[in-house]
Amino acid sequence: MHESVLLKESIEYLNLKETSVIVDCTLGYGGHSSHILKEIKKGFLFAFDQDHEAIASSEKRLREVGNNFCIIQSNFVHLKEELQKRKIDRVDGVLFDLGVSSPQLDEGERGFSFHQDARLDMRMDQSNPLSAYEVVNTYSYGDLVRIFRDYGEEKYATSIASSIVKSREIKPIETTIQLVDIIKGSVPEKYKREHHPARKVFQAIRIEVNHELDVFESALRQALELISVGGRICVITFHSLEDRLCKQIFKEVSSIPKELRGLPMIPSEYDPKFEVLANIEPSREELEHNHRSRSARLRVITRIKE
Repeated sequence: MHESVLLKESIEYLNLKETSVIVDCTLGYGGHSSHILKEIKKGFLFAFDQDHEAIASSEKRLREVGNNFCIIQSNFVHLKEELQKRKIDRVDGVLFDLGVSSPQLDEGERGFSFHQDARLDMRMDQSNPLSAYEVVNTYSYGDLVRIFRDYGEEKYATSIASSIVKSREIKPIETTIQLVDIIKGSVPEKYKREHHPARKVFQAIRIEVNHELDVFESALRQALELISVGGRICVITFHSLEDRLCKQIFKEVSSIPKELRGLPMIPSEYDPKFEVLANIEPSREELEHNHRSRSARLRVITRIKE
């Protein structure tokens, strides 16, 4: 069963009231959403997900708590548009949990895991025409290097990309284990002993397939527009790229514009509309109990004025 990371902390920082209107941008298997629903008996929950299996499982779980929710089968990049369709232009809280859910990782056939053999896939949305197979077999050497370096922070990006290009000239690379073997043959022994050599490359391909960073940036900026005064946005990230992006956006909206800093008097319309509340890592207990929380971080921001 998927265990929600930083569950207690994110629920606490959402500062839920009985009447709160909350958006869970990453419903998954309903871990956070079911806890939110318990707290907002007279409020309403909107939850986004693209995954048919996750939605079916979560709907059942949420119905056991209450009926005051709506699951929106859509990418959260459409956050504002989907809420406007439902006549919602202000919400009290937004949650992003950017981790791939354990069932997606555990189900070999989805192709997210470098531990299990499956067709190269990695699509969060199964109607997406781009899968890991296309990335690995059709992207140029230069594009593979860029993705592995920028999205995976992989120091052996060039040798791994070179091996992929050579291998696919002989025959297409179709499965996760084929790709893992190619990666293993492209890095030094010492590197393999330190951590699984495929982890960063698989992360990079997954980000590319699902356009994760662009989608997250757009959705986070929409959430900042939607949040009411006193409302909060909680973001749980699992790698440094997402975390850096979140930190930069939070800093940008909670600071006085750079060009005005140092002036003796700053007009009140330039005062920041947001305040950063928290930057939290999992507790030692959670790390011991749930090893998937080891790279997680929770950042929280609140709107302090219109």
